[in-house]
Amino acid sequence: MAENTTETLIGGVVLAVAVGFLVFASNATGLSSSGGSHQLSASFRSAEGISVGTDVRMSGVKIGTVTGLELDPKTYRAVARFTVPADLILSSDTQALISAEGLLGGNFVEIVPGGAPGDLGDGGEITETQGSVSVVTLLMKFVTGDKSN
Repeated sequence: MAENTTETLIGGVVLAVAVGFLVFASNATGLSSSGGSHQLSASFRSAEGISVGTDVRMSGVKIGTVTGLELDPKTYRAVARFTVPADLILSSDTQALISAEGLLGGNFVEIVPGGAPGDLGDGGEITETQGSVSVVTLLMKFVTGDKSN
C-alpha cells in the first residue's frame, strides 16, 4: 500500500515538472497565445542570412518570428512573411531591415516604425525594406578601393 502511494507521488511530481517545462518552452519560443498576432510580409532584394524561425526585433526586443520565405517569380525578390503582436500598431511607412547581430553573429529582421497616419493591419506589406549586406562584398570593396555603389 505504501509503495502505491510513493509511486503516485513520484508520478505527480514528474507530471508537474513536465507541464512546467512545456510552459517554459512555450514562452521561450514565443508560442504562447497571449494577445494574438498579425501576419505581415516584406520583399527584400537579398534575404541572405534569414530563414524560417529567424527573430523579428524592434529596438533590440524580439517581437516575432519569420514564418515563411519564398522567391517571387515576377520580381525575383525574396518575400518574407513574419508575425508581430496584434496589439503593436505599425504605421504604413514602417521599414523592415535585415540586420546582423555583429561581425560573426546571425542575422535578424529589424522593424523600424514610421510616423505616417495609415496603419498596417493583419496581412499588410512593408514596402520600405533593406536587404542583407554581404560582409565579403564590403571587404572586397575596401581592399580594392572600389567606391561604386
